[in-house]
Amino acid sequence: MLYAFYEYFDINLFQYISVRAGFGFFIAFFLTLFILPKYMAWAIAQKTHQPINKYVPNHASKANTPTMGGAIFVMATVVAILFTSNFSNHYIIAGLITLIGFAMVGFQDDLGKILTGDNLQGLSGKGKLALQTVIGLAVSLYLILVADFPTTIYVPFLKEPLFDLGLYFAIPFWLFTFLAMTNAVNLTDGLDGLATVPSIISLATLGIIVYLTGHAIFSGYLYMPNIKGVGEVIILAASLSGALLGFLWFNCYPAEIFMGDTGSLSIGGVLAYMAILGKSEVLLVIIGLIFLIETVSVILQVGSYKLRKKRVFLMAPIHHHFEMKKWAENKIIVRFWMISFLSNIIALISLKIR
Repeated sequence: MLYAFYEYFDINLFQYISVRAGFGFFIAFFLTLFILPKYMAWAIAQKTHQPINKYVPNHASKANTPTMGGAIFVMATVVAILFTSNFSNHYIIAGLITLIGFAMVGFQDDLGKILTGDNLQGLSGKGKLALQTVIGLAVSLYLILVADFPTTIYVPFLKEPLFDLGLYFAIPFWLFTFLAMTNAVNLTDGLDGLATVPSIISLATLGIIVYLTGHAIFSGYLYMPNIKGVGEVIILAASLSGALLGFLWFNCYPAEIFMGDTGSLSIGGVLAYMAILGKSEVLLVIIGLIFLIETVSVILQVGSYKLRKKRVFLMAPIHHHFEMKKWAENKIIVRFWMISFLSNIIALISLKIR
């Protein structure tokens, strides 16, 4: 809408992506702050609370906490984007497909858990993976067939692309990025605010990278790829960050509401999408380091138990390992936030070392 004002009334202020990103951030932030208390009151009355895994230590007190808060911050993000973005931009459209598509997969999973009252119910693992694959495939095909997005792959510290993946290798690679990131954020979302702050930090880093990638002068100065039009997607990053900050007001320890799979899958999808646009799929290992650590801890635990009948950690994902070691929950959360902040600083430094 702000872009339409610029187009119709020639208000130069609204032509700037940075200005519209700022508006998107605050629209999503205040909208989330306004709607969430009303949703929480309704959710408590309807008993749409988070089913708690009986094997997780010290979480019985969270049994009546409402969930699916992700639906609210996703909605707030969509509204903010509707007000601030240029909808002739293919990358904004693909970003909305990503955000809403993965949120809908998570919503189905959350709904099944709530209706059955069992945290292990909801969508089956295969069913969830199949739906995630459909969304990831749809976005990947849109990028190549509609947006004519380049299929080259870049790695940190190199000025030139490593090679061109081509259609038949780019789609599986991007699909893997979507599946890996959505499930990584989902695994991390186990303590109050644990996934929220690293997501905001990662969105900020990827927003900067995507903005630089879309800017002819800055991308040239930093020897980064220049892809026309992708800079507009910083509005998606800013809007989702604002919505997550509003959500954190209620999700910080002790949490009054959880995001559920609706939130975690949508966040992971957007992080993967922005990494693809910024040619930072490999750099995502550093940007999303805390998500990677959580995922690897589960892989090691499952693999070790199947092969050796022994566990590597007291419990996986790794944040539960530290709970079992009697670390205070807020100490685990803040320390994981610090790791995420430091890893993202390293990721940003790497942009200049090429």
